[in-house]
Amino acid sequence: MAAGRRIQWQRGQGMTEYIIIVALIAVAAIAVYQYFGQTVRNQTAAIATEIAGKDGGTAKSAAQTAAGKAATEANTARTLDTYTGNAGR
Repeated sequence: MAAGRRIQWQRGQGMTEYIIIVALIAVAAIAVYQYFGQTVRNQTAAIATEIAGKDGGTAKSAAQTAAGKAATEANTARTLDTYTGNAGR
């Protein structure tokens, strides 16, 4: 009977570790999307416009501008004092 409990405990531990890893990946994906989301949307719009046979230069320029802004934002030093109030960026 004790062996059965041990197997159940090990399965629960494995599932917990899996959930923690998935949560960390999700948080990392959200952070990356926060910085580069606008760039990805603009690049996708430029590609879709070009595929449709139109000029995608405007969307490409917007993607380059968003990429520059994201790079600047990523290089900005963050401390606990400047951590809040970034939702509108």
